[in-house]
Amino acid sequence: MSRKEIRITGFGGQGVVLCGHIIGHAYSIDAGNEATMIQSFGPEARGSACSTSLVLDEQEVLYPYLKGLDILVAMSQDGYDKYVEDLAPDGTQIYESDLVEPVVTKDQKAFGIHSTRIAEEIGRVIVQNIVMLGFFAAVTRMVSKDEWISAVTDSVPAGTEELNLKAFHAGWDWYEEKYGDGKGSEPEAAADQGGEAEKEASPEETVAAE
Repeated sequence: MSRKEIRITGFGGQGVVLCGHIIGHAYSIDAGNEATMIQSFGPEARGSACSTSLVLDEQEVLYPYLKGLDILVAMSQDGYDKYVEDLAPDGTQIYESDLVEPVVTKDQKAFGIHSTRIAEEIGRVIVQNIVMLGFFAAVTRMVSKDEWISAVTDSVPAGTEELNLKAFHAGWDWYEEKYGDGKGSEPEAAADQGGEAEKEASPEETVAAE
């Protein structure tokens, strides 16, 4: 994989930075590549807008700032609205579908997940960022699943590994259920309808198989 630029955005308290840290860990330490990360917060950490940006490459990263955003991960509407215009015309949108209404252009791909709702079903809403991480991992396939699992285990607080891995697998399984087996990204019709992505049929479908 050549240079890949990623921005994760949401609000303070959603675990945006930890999500970015684990992505960088998986791609660099576990997979043996290079990664840089820069984080940004609003005037107050919790509840205010925040984001983290990553540059991933197989070679040394000489310029750590974003030049052309390839993947946008949005956990809040404010963050999405702020950064979606930076996304490449053929970029990928990954978003919290209960909190974000995407506007997808013709050549972009879009993947939505009810990460907060799934985390609530697991029993701890605080792990919604790890649900989103598992979904991101399944969408991008940038490293192996075992390398993702290693990065999660190494990065979360001691004693929470089982909970966080359950959240990771829930996000991965949601992708497989909704988008796997050649189903592809959200329908192109979403762009024609002002970005209103297709809604899931029932609440039961929001719970990933364990």
